[in-house]
Amino acid sequence: MDSSIIQGISTFRGSVFPGQRQMYRRLVRDGQQPKALIIACADSRVSPEHITQAGPGELFVCRNAGNIVPPFSQMNGGVSSAIEYAVVALGVRDIVVCGHSDCGAMKGLMQPGALDAMPNVAAWLRHSHAADRIVCEAYPADLGPTERLRALALENVVAQLAHLRTHPSVAAALAKGRLALHGWFFEIETGALLAYDGSAFVTLADDGVLPVAHAPAPRRAAGDGMLPVAVA
Repeated sequence: MDSSIIQGISTFRGSVFPGQRQMYRRLVRDGQQPKALIIACADSRVSPEHITQAGPGELFVCRNAGNIVPPFSQMNGGVSSAIEYAVVALGVRDIVVCGHSDCGAMKGLMQPGALDAMPNVAAWLRHSHAADRIVCEAYPADLGPTERLRALALENVVAQLAHLRTHPSVAAALAKGRLALHGWFFEIETGALLAYDGSAFVTLADDGVLPVAHAPAPRRAAGDGMLPVAVA
């Protein structure tokens, strides 16, 4: 293992943990109460805790190649389990899908031949095919590679938000007005964070209100007047 990782562990145990011992004991005693679930890319350059400056216990994080959320009916795996646990057991009030610039997964989607030796990655990225078709058919044909990659990464966040709503725990929490969904895009090269407001991504200002992709709004399609009345 790289010596820098070993040194980091040593520094944490010797210098960092002693000053945070009470915090960690409290987290064990009281359990975790994260503010949000963040589904982010596994890219080593993108750390949700670092971007948000969150401490231990403040975020429930699930990372995978391409910040993908498989539709509920297609896969029972780690992402689906993390979503269900975060909503049902932890009661998070916000879920964020966070994409980023220069995403290797999106590059693989643009160049399928590059994934010939990685069949599992290729299969995983099928959950981003909708984003790929949008960019291919709804964007200008003369987009350069850099612009196309950025468009694909942004559309992928929107596609994964749509998949997220197929999960029963999420659908129920949205209907009860207890959950909000967010789409973020982190620009590695500038440090800027873009947020999806339901129609487009906007740059988040330091003193601005965080846009919401799907705001909490209690709803019942049947309404109160359409429910059946029991007959004695």
